[in-house]
Amino acid sequence: MPSKPPSPAKRTCTLVLAGSLTAALLSLTPAIGANAESAQNRTISIDAAGSGPSIDSTMYGAFYEDINQGADGGIYAELVQNRSFEFNSADNRTYSPMTAWETLKRGSAGTITVVNDNNRLNENNRNYLQIEATSAGAGTGAGVGVRNSGWNAGQKLEAHKKYNYSVWARTSNPVGSTVAVTLETPEGTRLDIATVKIKGDSWAKYEVTLSPKSSTDAGRLATLVQGTGTVRLDMVSLFPKDTWNGRENGLRKDLAEKINDLHPGFLRFPGGCIVNTGSYDTYSAPNYTRARTYQWKDTIGPVEQRPANRNFWGYNQTYGLGYMEYFQWAEDMGAAPVPVVPVGVTGCGDTEQAPDQATLDRYIQDTLDLIEFANGDASTEWGAKRIAYGHPAPYNLDRISLGNEEYKPEFKQYFTQFYNAVRKAHPEIKIIGNTGPFSQGPEFDDLAKFNADTGVDLVDEHYYNDPSWFLNNNHRYDSYDRNSYKVFLGEYASRGNKPENALAEASYMTGLERNADVVKMASYAPLIANEANTQWSPDMMFFNGTSVRTTPNYEVQKLFMNNVGNQVVPSTQDNPASTVIPISGKVGLSTWATSARYDDVKVTGQDGATLFSDDFSGTAAAWTGNGTGSWSIQDGGYVQSSTTAQNTMVTAGSADWSNYTLSTKATKLAGSEGFLVSFGVKDTGNYFWWNLGGWNNSKSVVEKAVNGGKTNVIEKNTVIQTGHEYDIRIEVTGRTAKLYLDGVLWGTVDDTQADPVYSVVTKDTKSGDTIVKVVNTKADKTPVDIKVTGAANISTTAAVTTLTQTADGQNLAPASSTFNGAGAAFTYEFEPKSVTFIRLAAARK
Repeated sequence: MPSKPPSPAKRTCTLVLAGSLTAALLSLTPAIGANAESAQNRTISIDAAGSGPSIDSTMYGAFYEDINQGADGGIYAELVQNRSFEFNSADNRTYSPMTAWETLKRGSAGTITVVNDNNRLNENNRNYLQIEATSAGAGTGAGVGVRNSGWNAGQKLEAHKKYNYSVWARTSNPVGSTVAVTLETPEGTRLDIATVKIKGDSWAKYEVTLSPKSSTDAGRLATLVQGTGTVRLDMVSLFPKDTWNGRENGLRKDLAEKINDLHPGFLRFPGGCIVNTGSYDTYSAPNYTRARTYQWKDTIGPVEQRPANRNFWGYNQTYGLGYMEYFQWAEDMGAAPVPVVPVGVTGCGDTEQAPDQATLDRYIQDTLDLIEFANGDASTEWGAKRIAYGHPAPYNLDRISLGNEEYKPEFKQYFTQFYNAVRKAHPEIKIIGNTGPFSQGPEFDDLAKFNADTGVDLVDEHYYNDPSWFLNNNHRYDSYDRNSYKVFLGEYASRGNKPENALAEASYMTGLERNADVVKMASYAPLIANEANTQWSPDMMFFNGTSVRTTPNYEVQKLFMNNVGNQVVPSTQDNPASTVIPISGKVGLSTWATSARYDDVKVTGQDGATLFSDDFSGTAAAWTGNGTGSWSIQDGGYVQSSTTAQNTMVTAGSADWSNYTLSTKATKLAGSEGFLVSFGVKDTGNYFWWNLGGWNNSKSVVEKAVNGGKTNVIEKNTVIQTGHEYDIRIEVTGRTAKLYLDGVLWGTVDDTQADPVYSVVTKDTKSGDTIVKVVNTKADKTPVDIKVTGAANISTTAAVTTLTQTADGQNLAPASSTFNGAGAAFTYEFEPKSVTFIRLAAARK
């Protein structure tokens, strides 16, 4: 179980250096060279002869979820939107089977309809397009049919590149039907044309290759029936020949290359919330449910036989990018596959009913079948299917995540059944549990204990917090139990794509590496987002139909992931003494959708002198409000009587108050929550408050507000009783605050500011380099003395990679340089707001 780590002035750290350096990058020359030590400098002392924890090859990886329209219209290279006419208002209220299609009648006549009847392609692919061509036009471009607008602004078509067109079709015309296939601009300018001869009234696949004569970012694909007769079409597809790694049914090249450039050690898929939301129905008669929980067996085999589903994030999900493609993607990147499977408990706000035992047993068997599919040989049912689908070798699956962010009463019971089944059948597989979507709190604590007691191998932690949280929690994993489960930090981000967010994440990653004996896997999330349909932000990369835009967060992840090293090197960082600026500010009283009464407010200094006192026997002139709520003095108390007003804070005192004790009595009168007592109030966006009975009186939290954004500092499941008068006392000393409820210590806030420089050191045994990683979050250049013991003949020449802000302040850019002042002892001046990796190599003999 984790506990709050200490915040000593002296930190034990580990550092990692950059890998391959790109010659085209800008060079940097530090202003301070060797032997320029100063007593005011920070010092990083490195024990090169020491041996720290080993770092797994899966330390950093990529977490992919089909969120932000990341698959169809994104990394899945299909250029046709709604290729099988399966879009449905159940997926999105704006959808219809003809979404992204327009009808064309070019010198011909006929009717065009989407049909769902027994003539369909198969039971999983139920809709098809029926074209009744009643007259034949003249000319190569004549005909009746449809045109697809593609994704985003259209289909990106590059001149002279090859594109594979395919369609499943049948015709009632005994002599066959000719279909003209055209690549064109929105205005109808033809870029290329080809014809396909459809023969027979049975479904068959037809293919042709096209190559546009000029480029466009808004291409269109037209399919026209020439002649007469009834022609049925389904699975109308256009794929670039040049997919990433040349895979059929593959990935969009530029986007996949950016992910591959990270060199992830693992690939977690397919989510996320899409894994455990929806009903537990199969896609079968009579209902063919569209909002189903993700089931991996739906996503393998021939693409035309895979059903569509409603994606949790509000669009259609075709399953063209399925488990076969995920496993292949991981294999192509040299990454360990990490599938996440549902365990029978819906999460992420979904309210579906729990499955019966028979359905749960089916899900358990599906999980066992998945392992067999990944690793089994031809003698196994599912291994034979993998081989038949084109992958003879096993995928070497060695770990699996059971569930995603669940915390409901039935979760532990269901998880235990899955755990026992997998452990018994496949003791070689590492099992990953989870602690829900928060970094702390009663749910986290309960699930952490459950996972430890159950005996899982790793626990998947998820949290999205403000940059200040990451800066102040570098030591989170220092105090984790070394004899319990290991950590998989499967989702994390600092709620922004600015350089300061990326620097905060970089600072945190030094703590992850220092604790590589506990933290075995980590992945920023989400990975990609379509600019035209982004449901979640921040994201590591954004894309549109023509380009990919990386973020500062991507640059930090890439630098760390390409330069991990494989062993932590013991190191310490000594920081200069600094004056602690105490928590200071006014005091405040507030409510949230609740009527409450306050009385006997008193503030005393450390010397016992009274700074403020109000027993509300007179007026409330000392209190200033924000204009919400209904405050009045009633019967010698200060009452907020509205049960609908939110954040009714009133404040009193001085912004300069520090090192004081605030006491008051508080009583909930009516409403859905409790009450809030504030300290360190600077203004309406910067304060601490003790939120007692928050979230519909389900828990109590201390929150820190910085510029309007709040972060949970302490969270417990304390609830507030109506009518009970609570005695509240808050003792503020320096940057800590002790909170007492009815005379009992409830919690302690430790807001000790972290040093703005973070460091960690690792060893790359392959190259022999010692890698020093330093994150400087200060706005000034910062000299640091670096001392290395236990290593002979350190070269005076070191390769350096530095991330600094771009001129517009919106991104971080890497620059490489050579530092000629290295050795056993030297001083390096780190750029403002930067991430710097220094490679210390052995001197050549």
